Amino acid sequence: MVMLKTILFLVTVLFVNVAVVVAQDDDVIRTNTDLVVLNVTVTDKTGQYVKGLKAPDFKVYEDGVEVAPDLMAGFSVQESPYAAVVLLDSSGSMEARFSLARSAAIRFLDGLRPEDVAAVYRFDSKVERVQEFSGGRDLAPIAYAIRAKGMTTLNDAIVEAAKTLAERPEARKAIIVLSDGMDTYSKATSDKAVESALAVGASIFAVDMSSIEVGGSGKHESATSLKGFAEKTGGRFIATPGGPALRDAFTGIADELGHQYTISYHPLNKKRDGKWRNLEVKVKRENVEVRTRKGYRGLK
Repeated sequence: MVMLKTILFLVTVLFVNVAVVVAQDDDVIRTNTDLVVLNVTVTDKTGQYVKGLKAPDFKVYEDGVEVAPDLMAGFSVQESPYAAVVLLDSSGSMEARFSLARSAAIRFLDGLRPEDVAAVYRFDSKVERVQEFSGGRDLAPIAYAIRAKGMTTLNDAIVEAAKTLAERPEARKAIIVLSDGMDTYSKATSDKAVESALAVGASIFAVDMSSIEVGGSGKHESATSLKGFAEKTGGRFIATPGGPALRDAFTGIADELGHQYTISYHPLNKKRDGKWRNLEVKVKRENVEVRTRKGYRGLK
């Protein structure tokens, strides 16, 4: 019975992914809202992942109204695979930090489970794919020839990551950002970047490389922007001093993605008004922290 439910859930997710389209007028990714997919992380006071929860342990609220059990379309636990896109900031300000970012990306890839896949992109004045989706544990040779230069197109990179994730069948999706500065050159706004990630159900895990001091000075302007990406999409913001802490942070991201619960439900609000719907997930367990996406935007 459990296996049958898992198969039905994955089939449903495949349907949702097929329904993802890119609007030609504003380049924003929009989804068919017949199904809302939530990837949920639950931790205790010590930061340990809470395992063994069942579907009845969760309550989902849309705009403050509880979603009835008969609207729940699927529930899966940690075994579901995930697809991730790693975004490496290769702009000029990253010159002294890029080797650290590359090492951290390798650490993340090393944490992939056999069923997980990841792609790698670089972004400076443009966004460029470095590595296709694969379960490989090594970076492509081209990654070692990258030289930091140019401006920062962070928002455009997130939009591009969302587009490529829209084509993936995995239930869980994530965008991993390593950047040391605010966007300076994108066509897309930060709001458009967030909505693109939310449209494909991707959480953004943002690592602030500006907290790594180079030559005795640090730059912290990016923190607010990166933290906003993470909080709005149910991901995590990481301010790290670099070195072992940076590598460990990426191991932690891979571990978290492997310990999420995935819930899907049919939305309460059927209006095609393009308005924002607030989401909240609660767990019938005391002293736990629940993290997931903050909402979604309906179709127009």
